Amino acid sequence: MNDYTLEVYKRDARTKSGVRLYQKVNLRAPTKSAVLDHYNKVFDPAVGFIVKVHETFVTRKNLLTGIEFQERYDTPSFCSPSSESFWSN
Repeated sequence: MNDYTLEVYKRDARTKSGVRLYQKVNLRAPTKSAVLDHYNKVFDPAVGFIVKVHETFVTRKNLLTGIEFQERYDTPSFCSPSSESFWSN
């Protein structure tokens, strides 16, 4: 079982980008495609839903030490030890 984060967007002409975040769910599943297949049935794309599935944790390398570590996929770069902006003052 792997950790995944499901992001569901809804088409919305009132926003600048044309979509808005509808729901964000953390879940455990055997494969990414199984999650996507199931939730595409729940949130029908014909109605205007867009479903995106991300692996919750990604492996990155610390910029100074070179040691690999795990962090969430949506961590901003200025909060991540893998980016130069984290280490600069």
